[in-house]
Amino acid sequence: MIDKLMMYMQYPFVRYALIVGVLIALCSSLLGVTLVLKRFSFIGDGLSHVAFGAMAIGSVLNLTNNMYLVLPVTIASAILLLSGGRKAKIKGDAAIAMISVASLAFGYLLMNIFSTSSNLSGDVCSTLFGSTSILTLTSREVSLCIALSVAVVMIFVLFYNKIFAVTFDEDFSKAAGTKSEAYNFLLAVVIAVIIVLAMNLVGSLLISALVIFPALSAMRLFRSFRAVTVCSAVISVICAFSGIVISILASTPVGSTIVAVNVLFFAVCYIFGTVLGGVRK
Repeated sequence: MIDKLMMYMQYPFVRYALIVGVLIALCSSLLGVTLVLKRFSFIGDGLSHVAFGAMAIGSVLNLTNNMYLVLPVTIASAILLLSGGRKAKIKGDAAIAMISVASLAFGYLLMNIFSTSSNLSGDVCSTLFGSTSILTLTSREVSLCIALSVAVVMIFVLFYNKIFAVTFDEDFSKAAGTKSEAYNFLLAVVIAVIIVLAMNLVGSLLISALVIFPALSAMRLFRSFRAVTVCSAVISVICAFSGIVISILASTPVGSTIVAVNVLFFAVCYIFGTVLGGVRK
C-alpha cells in the first residue's frame, strides 16, 4: 500500500489535491470553533447552498469563471446572516434555514429550466456531494487557494484577541470599545471565502462537516479557547489528509471519505473525553 501511495504521489494532481485539501481543512477548523460557540454551526451548510444557487445562475449565464459571481453572492449572504444580530426580525437559525432551502431549490430549478448540460443529474450530484474536481486542479487554482488560505490564517492570527472577545461576549466587547460589527463583517467575509473554496473538496452538502466535527472533537479533549482551536486545526488537517489518501487508494468519493474520517475521529475523541474526563486546560 505504501508503494502504491508513493507511486501516486509522483503525479502532480495528487500533490495538488493534498495541498488544497489540507489548507481548506485548516482554514475551516480555525473558524469552526468560533461558529460553534456562537451557535452558528449550520451556517456552512446554508452558505454552501447559496453558493450552489449562485453557481447555477453562473452556469445558466455561461460564465467562463463562476467564481466572480459565486464569491460576492456568498459573501453578501454571510454578512446578512452574521450581521443581523438581535435586531433581526428573522433570527439566525431560521434565516439560515430559509436562505439554504430557497437557494438550493431555485438553483436546481434554474439548472433544470435552462439546462446547458447533457448530464444534469451527474453535475448536480457532483456539486452537492463533491466530485473528482479536487483531483483535476490546475497550478493556477492551487496558487489561488494557497494565497486565500494564507490570508485567512493571517487574519485569524492578527485578530485573534478580537475574535475571541466577539465570540464569547459580544455585548461586553462592545462596552469595552471593540467594534463588534466590523469583526462580524470580517468573519462573514472569511467564512464565505472558505465555503467557496471547500465546495470543490467535499461538495455543498458536506461542508458543515469540515466546520463542525473538528471543533466538537477538540472540545471533548480541551476546555480553553486556544487549546480547542489548535487541537481542532490538527484534527482537521489529519482527517483531510487521511481522507484524501484513502479515497485515492480505495477509489471512494473524496468528500464523503473525508467526512467519514472526521466522524470516526469524533467518536474516538468522544470516548476518550468521556472515559478520561478530557484534558481540562
